[in-house]
Amino acid sequence: MYSATKFAVRAISEGLRQESSGDVRVTTASPGVTESELANSISDPRAREDMKTYRSVAIPAAAIADAIAFAITRPADVDLNEIVVRPAASAQ
Repeated sequence: MYSATKFAVRAISEGLRQESSGDVRVTTASPGVTESELANSISDPRAREDMKTYRSVAIPAAAIADAIAFAITRPADVDLNEIVVRPAASAQ
């Protein structure tokens, strides 16, 4: 389901971009593993540990905010279509 909804967001964004007269800039931001409190609510001990390992390389939310700020501060005639922000390291 997660992958399907991410694809839907990309498809809807691309449709909006194609139908826009140019007055609206559309940027899709796709963050990789990011620090959040979500893992704190996992009740299954094994899943909680797995998530802890997965998030060991998480980047701060501020990194995503910086990327979005970069996109929206481009000149009016520039549309940054997609931003993918991932940690430089990967979880083992």
